[in-house]
Amino acid sequence: MAKDGMFNSIERRNLAVGKSWDESKKMWHIAGPAILAGVCQFSIGFVTVAFVGHLGNTELAAVSVVQNVIEGFVFGFMLGMGSALETLCGQAVGAGQFNMLGIYLQRSWIITTVTALILIPFYVFTSPILKFLRQGKEISELSGYYARWVIPQLFAYAINFPIQKFLQSQGKVWVMTIISMVVLGFHALMNWVAVVKLGYGLLGAAIVGDISWGLLILAQTIYVVSGYFPDAWTGFSLLAFQNLSGFVKLSLASAIMLCLEMWYFTAIIILVGCLKNPEIAVDAMSICMNLQIWALMVALGFNASVSVRVSNELGAGNPKAAKFSVGVAVCTSALFGILFTIAVLVTKDVFPKLFTEKPIVVRETSKLAYFLAATILASSIQPVLHGVAVGAGWQSMVAIINVVCYYVFGLPIGAVLGYRFNLGVKGIWTGMLVGCLLQTVVLFIVMVKANWQKEALQAEERIRTWGGNAESLTELITVRR
Repeated sequence: MAKDGMFNSIERRNLAVGKSWDESKKMWHIAGPAILAGVCQFSIGFVTVAFVGHLGNTELAAVSVVQNVIEGFVFGFMLGMGSALETLCGQAVGAGQFNMLGIYLQRSWIITTVTALILIPFYVFTSPILKFLRQGKEISELSGYYARWVIPQLFAYAINFPIQKFLQSQGKVWVMTIISMVVLGFHALMNWVAVVKLGYGLLGAAIVGDISWGLLILAQTIYVVSGYFPDAWTGFSLLAFQNLSGFVKLSLASAIMLCLEMWYFTAIIILVGCLKNPEIAVDAMSICMNLQIWALMVALGFNASVSVRVSNELGAGNPKAAKFSVGVAVCTSALFGILFTIAVLVTKDVFPKLFTEKPIVVRETSKLAYFLAATILASSIQPVLHGVAVGAGWQSMVAIINVVCYYVFGLPIGAVLGYRFNLGVKGIWTGMLVGCLLQTVVLFIVMVKANWQKEALQAEERIRTWGGNAESLTELITVRR
């Protein structure tokens, strides 16, 4: 009897290990290339900062402020508007409605392009905006000059994010990854030519960034429309203009959720810019933030993977499989977070030198290494929980959680510690950590208590609401062909 019980226990354990391994393979099929693509695309800005940092403290601060304040604001909104596809495309794939993916993509392009037009003034009026936010005059003027030259990248975001979600939902990420790697290599080479050899400085860096993003978008668009997706892409259609209002609502919910997340880090940079010696403080903080976001790209790969897996399984009516996917993704991403945390602590006196040769900036950046390590560890879990939220369509609820954790607790605590208690950057960063940790805990509780059977039923209803009748759509596409 005891032997039978032991045998059953071993059998159950082996079954669980096998199930975890199968889920891990499905996750890595999307997460692996998504991580590489995300790192490469983020590294376009990373490389720009690395080259500009050797021009001077003011140039480094100017580009860092544009990337973290203006582009951080815009990037979050554009990514959010495009992230509605993550829910809809993923659930459509799970339900077998591949014919809707191309229509969803075109609807998203319409919405994100209009959004880009609305956001142009933030680039045009960067200087007065930064001055209003009490940033230094010299940094504000130079930031405004740089921002006007990178406006084309705003429209690149409008095309890029919907394509990403379209490809990820179908597990077709490797071509996007290869394109991103080639463009990154081109970007690094051209920055060396324009900034270092030809001496075009800030202007050269901005133009090279525009060209690199343009090539990235052109290559990805050609891939999508060239016949590689016969079921999902059947050409441009007037169906894309139908039911835009419902699509906009979900897009706005996604945008608000992500914006509240990314604007939080923007607000941190603004608070740091109001300290004494803002150039040094902003430089040190920006170097750490760049590294933190680079590490975040790995977690965002798992974010993309778990979002696809959850939305696919909910769309297919498999709530237990969706819940199991979440557990595997959280554990894997947390392991990588631990590895990155150790790497930062070991190299705390070395990594600042990649960005600057100024001893004072290197020294101030090294002092923040422990805060950076703690943030990276927290950020390894948080994006995965966000991926669950997007896959399940919880965007509105997460937006409320973000407001409370970040803006009711995190920012006020950071401001009090940084200014009232004269802790400077360390105090502000402590507040940021409090907000991040609180949000992670709340999202984890929400995920554990979720009724996954109910979420599967809501996914079915969502497909009907935003997709329309699948049979009628198929008939329309067949007639158009």
